[in-house]
Amino acid sequence: MRGIIEQFRQRVMPPIPAAIADQFAILRARRVETQSPVMYLMLLATTPTAAMAGAADLHWAVKYGMPALLAVLCVLGLIENRMTRARPMSPRRAQLIVKKTASVSGWVGVMCSSWAVINWFAAAPGNHASFAMIIAMGSLGTAYCLSAIRFAAILNLIIGVVPISALMLTSGRPAEIAAATSLVLATLILIRFILQGHAMLIDLLQLQDQTRDLAHTDPLTGLANRRALDTRIEALLAKGPSAPPFRLALLDLDGFKPVNDRYGHATGDRLLCAVAQRLREAIGDGGLVVRQGGDEFAVLIPPQSPLADVPLADRLLIALVRPHVIEGATIRVGASVGIAHYPDDGSSAEALFGHADRALYRAKNENRGQRSLRDPLEPDEILRA
Repeated sequence: MRGIIEQFRQRVMPPIPAAIADQFAILRARRVETQSPVMYLMLLATTPTAAMAGAADLHWAVKYGMPALLAVLCVLGLIENRMTRARPMSPRRAQLIVKKTASVSGWVGVMCSSWAVINWFAAAPGNHASFAMIIAMGSLGTAYCLSAIRFAAILNLIIGVVPISALMLTSGRPAEIAAATSLVLATLILIRFILQGHAMLIDLLQLQDQTRDLAHTDPLTGLANRRALDTRIEALLAKGPSAPPFRLALLDLDGFKPVNDRYGHATGDRLLCAVAQRLREAIGDGGLVVRQGGDEFAVLIPPQSPLADVPLADRLLIALVRPHVIEGATIRVGASVGIAHYPDDGSSAEALFGHADRALYRAKNENRGQRSLRDPLEPDEILRA
């Protein structure tokens, strides 16, 4: 039974994909911040009507106290929304906003539904329709304003509509039964609207995420591209002087042009893909491997990487020592590597690229198989294979 329920829940209310979870949380929190004032104003406008429509025999605490309490909560909600709306939105703050709004709206729904049910039993049958109308409009309006929070919106509909609809359907009066039927149908339509809107929002965010990935991916090799590398370096340098050290390696293949000339560009493309795979395996999760264009690659080793203290040039060149077999042809290509360290070799992206580029071309000018020293203290940082 539990498995059937879980399958139904997964189908009706599927979880948020992890890749867009933070984006989704921020987006719906911003929508809640925008729509909450509308919800508070709508509920605030119904409180005088509710107080006047209350059953005459009810205790004042129920007849006037509950609408007054609702009005106070709405005013406080408007004030808080005005004071906190300008704060920067982070995934953690977004999650707190969503949880708080869902909790508060749920308790408000319980209070309003309880008020309607109590008044139903205390009032004459001729006044039942007014309580049903008040709670129906409040629940439907609240759910619409909370549509960005799927669970909270549906919960408010259930809390607000189910009790009063059940009373109307079991009253035995045709007019109330017809009104309850219409209310239930309207609620089901709104629930479907909420679920469809939620699914469309997820699809939109996933499409944006895929588009962003494509914009930062080299179409031939599947590696990150120069734009992705610039973005990562910019994020590291954004911390200013307190940014921890990291390394940038530039790698250029030797002997790639003759491969294109002899075997054709299709074979050259396959060779680039093979080189990209070797570099990806050599670096793993310890850094970012990038194809900058042509036969030029780059590797970013971020702070706290497990490869932070590894001789990076040796690792990259060793990965390319074995010959590549492309469509039966055995192809050997060498490479030259130049490395720059932050902050020793530059405090900006431009300075780091410039230093690594100069080191790369010094390595190219050395005899094949010899070392070109970047620094007397770090002889392993520039190699040519």
